[in-house]
Amino acid sequence: MERAILKISGMHCVSCAVNIENAIRKETGVKSANVNFALEKLYLEFDDAEINIAKIKNIVEKLGYKAAEEIIDQEMHDYHKEEWGQEIQELKKRFVSALIFSLPIIYMVMGEMLVSLPMPTIFESYGTIIQFALTTAVIVACFNIWTSGFKNLLRLAPNMDSLIFIGTAVAYFYSLVISILTFWGVKIEAHLYYESAASILVFVSLGKYLEAITKGKTSEAIKKLIGLQPKEATIIKNNEEVKIPISEVKIGDIILVKPGEKIPVDGIVVDGHSSVDEKAITGESIPVEKKKGDEVIGATINTTGVLKFKATRVGKDTMLAQIIKIVEEAMGSKAPIQLLADKVSFYFVPSVISIAVFAFAVWLLLGQPLAFALTVFVDVLIIACPCALGLATPTAVMMGTGLAAKNGILIKNGKALEIACNLDIVIFDKTGTLTKGEPSVTDVIKIKNDISENLILQIAASVEKHSEHPLAQAIVNKAKEKKINLSEVKNFQAIPGHGVSAELENKKILFGTRKLMIDNQIDPNLVEEKMIALENQGKTVMILAEDKNIIGIIAVADTLKDYSKEAVKMLHTMGKKVAIITGDNKRVGQAIAKQVGIDKVLAEVLPQEKSAEIQKLQSEGFVVAMVGDGINDAPALAQADLGIALGSGTDVAMETGEIVLIKDDLRYVVAVIDLSKYTLNKIKQNLFWAFFYNIVGIPLAAGILYPFTGWLLNPAIAAAAMAFSSVSVISNALLMKRYEPQITKIIKGVP
Repeated sequence: MERAILKISGMHCVSCAVNIENAIRKETGVKSANVNFALEKLYLEFDDAEINIAKIKNIVEKLGYKAAEEIIDQEMHDYHKEEWGQEIQELKKRFVSALIFSLPIIYMVMGEMLVSLPMPTIFESYGTIIQFALTTAVIVACFNIWTSGFKNLLRLAPNMDSLIFIGTAVAYFYSLVISILTFWGVKIEAHLYYESAASILVFVSLGKYLEAITKGKTSEAIKKLIGLQPKEATIIKNNEEVKIPISEVKIGDIILVKPGEKIPVDGIVVDGHSSVDEKAITGESIPVEKKKGDEVIGATINTTGVLKFKATRVGKDTMLAQIIKIVEEAMGSKAPIQLLADKVSFYFVPSVISIAVFAFAVWLLLGQPLAFALTVFVDVLIIACPCALGLATPTAVMMGTGLAAKNGILIKNGKALEIACNLDIVIFDKTGTLTKGEPSVTDVIKIKNDISENLILQIAASVEKHSEHPLAQAIVNKAKEKKINLSEVKNFQAIPGHGVSAELENKKILFGTRKLMIDNQIDPNLVEEKMIALENQGKTVMILAEDKNIIGIIAVADTLKDYSKEAVKMLHTMGKKVAIITGDNKRVGQAIAKQVGIDKVLAEVLPQEKSAEIQKLQSEGFVVAMVGDGINDAPALAQADLGIALGSGTDVAMETGEIVLIKDDLRYVVAVIDLSKYTLNKIKQNLFWAFFYNIVGIPLAAGILYPFTGWLLNPAIAAAAMAFSSVSVISNALLMKRYEPQITKIIKGVP
């Protein structure tokens, strides 16, 4: 499956977005198509063997919109910033033009209502002609609304512009007919609706202008991320410093960064010592010390010393580019709660047209004059606002994911954001997640008197030097520390979850768990008592056997990560159950669980069995989050309702989990839940006001209060209410910018 983002131009409301989605989803080979009306982008996942971008663009263009493939880099960011600015200026120009032409009409109408207003002679003599001319000028200034509405009506896919087009066209042409009949001398008592048509278009133009400004602010997070990347890098070439554009940096280039400069790309320090401010990427406020061999992240700031580093990731492979990609895709995704709003939006416009026609007919049948029924018809069409419904969820999701990215949390989609606040149980992988994943040898115990502890360590390290497991590395490091020479082995074999086997000096060596011994007809009871004593201390114990004889045991301990205990305590405070999952035996698992206060221990679980354990909990009705440290936890992260991948620096497993914590701090799991609750509350607030506005506004416009109060809504007021409903929803989402989870304040040391 391929992924792509298309920039869509020409959408006027959320109904346009829904129409594009429905058209593309029908095509063979399209797995998903989500249009974010707020960002004006189409997010695609498709099989390029069955459909290509050119065909998808063609479908969009046939619907009357423009589509261009989006590439995320600095140049495109500058281009889109300029393009967005041009759109806002164009909308401003239309609004100001419409307002200037409409003011004399409003003055004339107010003059009729308020006798005290002085009225120029020309207005009294040629009032009807002036109203007609100025209203026509307003329509010309806002003609794109009419063309969009009319075209979508012809396609039988009406949008919000179609409602405005019908309402204003009816008011305008009705007034024009009355004007012509009066000019021809036909005596007719009827109200002219030129001011209604003009004022409706003015308020709609104002609404679109304000909406464009506020929509632009919702994507500020992505713009800031893109803006973090410097435009130039200083490379060392032939022992000279050469400044080149960042796009020309290649893997292997030696880059020089002076104090105060931004690190241009990801790399490994080859010379120098400095402190680097990584706050922009990890959310960590304290600068991190960097020396030879340490990794540096592009877009972070070198604060004190001079660093030379070798570029290891450039262009779209850098940490920053990956973060931008994830945040960009997350902003385009849909939370499950949005499906209801999408369904309503799809049927909304046809339903409103039906209600308007019905209300028009009912009032005529009840004996009201044509002018009254016409006012009701126009009111219903104009006050209805599908955009408020369509913007309620995506604007909050965009702000929520942007807020999370600012705090070093990458949320890949809206679904993850919604699930996070409904979790029942959080499962932590042990090694590398709860613990540092940097175990060290604590005990080497010989079983036979004729074998020394150093020999046991030599045999174990010789076998384990071919293994990549953290425990194996600890044993090899211990042997190096003691300056023990290692031997070459033959027929090395790693047995996942159990241990290793090899041949050393024509003897078969087994090193691993009790299960490995039992599977090879070796009785581990000889060392059982010693093992239990060590395991009760939270140590992992491995048995070393030579030609079916146990010759020793080695214990390895892994220290807990900072704040593991604190994170578990916070999760308990939030009412969440917490579990640990490990390949170690139950005693080791329970010892670690006791140290951090964890409720449930899932021990002796092989990597391939982790997903099955999660499935069991899900079958019991639990909503499960799995927190793991990378690729080896991928099946479990995928099986869980929510996969949270831990990462540190550039080693973060970007493809693993629906949420990635850039900073290797378990307290950010608490921040994820906090942010998700806050975002979901904002979504619910927005949806409530969007539904409330339409549920109350449409009956009022239909004249439901007229029989009791004699009051009928003015079309201009209906237009103003419609225009500001969308703006109010976006503004509510923008208030999220001020929010910071309490836990991130604690992490950053903010009082």
